[in-house]
Amino acid sequence: MKNTEIAVQGKIVRIVQQMNTDFISLTDIAKYKDPERSDYVLQNWLRNRNTIDFIGLWEKLHNPDFNSIEFDGFRNQAGLNSFSLTPKRWIESTNVVGMYSKAGRYDRYCSTIK
Repeated sequence: MKNTEIAVQGKIVRIVQQMNTDFISLTDIAKYKDPERSDYVLQNWLRNRNTIDFIGLWEKLHNPDFNSIEFDGFRNQAGLNSFSLTPKRWIESTNVVGMYSKAGRYDRYCSTIK
């Protein structure tokens, strides 16, 4: 696994290479908004219907094993006040390849679009 960093608007964002794919740290990006609670920033981002549509479309195009049935359930709930979604739940429920969750304190990575 190869790690690199880039500077984005004066903030460091990690890029991790895993299985010949570059992943950008969502946690590092979320820390720009709220350094103390980046996990909440990520959960709120995943509640958004546009986010679900975008990452779901990416998976449909790049992942033949994507669980479209689970995706449809998330898509129908996205944006509702009662809806919440964590990166871990998204990954486990839909069998994604474009995002992974690394064990550790609030580490989440999202792949770059190929």
